[in-house]
Amino acid sequence: MSGAGKKIADVAFKASRTIDWDGMAKVLVTDEARREFSNLRRAFDEVNTQLQTKFSQEPEPIDWDFYRKGIGSGIVDMYKEAYDSIEIPKYEDKVTPEYKPKFDALLVELKEAEQKSLKESERLEKEIADVQEISKKLSTMTADEYFEKHPELKKKFDDEIRNDYWGY
Repeated sequence: MSGAGKKIADVAFKASRTIDWDGMAKVLVTDEARREFSNLRRAFDEVNTQLQTKFSQEPEPIDWDFYRKGIGSGIVDMYKEAYDSIEIPKYEDKVTPEYKPKFDALLVELKEAEQKSLKESERLEKEIADVQEISKKLSTMTADEYFEKHPELKKKFDDEIRNDYWGY
């Protein structure tokens, strides 16, 4: 394998070990996000497998003597000379610089969305805890205790009673 190909395969292998797929999967909320995440992981695994298998092996060397015996040395020497003169150009990454700013912007947006989501989750968990507390105490709770927790409702009911509005 060429030096660049081996380096790419090594980087992909190291990246696959450092990605916390389970940790990322835990923060997904919707089924659509889980499906997309699953597709991303599957595609990453396929590419990584290809890099590890297809591109990590050195090609078998050509047995020029075998071909010299069967075809003749003139033609084989001509092919060997042409083969040896081939220079495979070094890969020049022109794509990463184009997409790196977009990717970095998406990472910033992701962090902001994560913070917003965590705050909303915290608010909802508090609301759930309040509802569970009320549902446990509801059978033994007096109206005064309930209105103590919800003074806006007490004010609303007091206003309705004061204005002689009984809802019909």
